[in-house]
Amino acid sequence: MSTHSSRGGAAVGRLSDLSPIEAGAVMYLRLWSESPEARADAASDFEIALGLDQGRAAMMTLDRLCGLCAHHGRRPLVRHGLGCSCLGADENCFAQMIAAASEGAREDAMMMATLIVRPDFAPALASLSEEMGMVLRRMTASVPLPTTGHKTPSAVLH
Repeated sequence: MSTHSSRGGAAVGRLSDLSPIEAGAVMYLRLWSESPEARADAASDFEIALGLDQGRAAMMTLDRLCGLCAHHGRRPLVRHGLGCSCLGADENCFAQMIAAASEGAREDAMMMATLIVRPDFAPALASLSEEMGMVLRRMTASVPLPTTGHKTPSAVLH
């Protein structure tokens, strides 16, 4: 494991320590990163909680958000497995960015976005974080966020 990946994957807490919005952000990042089947599970969650049209829009937001991180990241985000209760440093930064944006703390969200992506993409990431945060806010008002039982592949930390 390289220095960068161990730093980003270092456990800094537990998912149970997070607010529902923060935990949801981490779980949907993990689902999006896992596999096409896991992405379909995320899309299904959104459609069940928000209805067909808003669910599809939420999945598009997640795709754009995670895609931006994957394609324009300062380095690859390190994540833990779907069933892992640990919270990695990169995952925590991602969750805090979305939570801050959902609360209207745009400057804080922008600061965290610059830790994840190149500075020229930070405004777009902060904006998408606000959209995703509002999705998670609507979802937590209606149904609990997922606790998935997917198996952890060997490419992730736990």
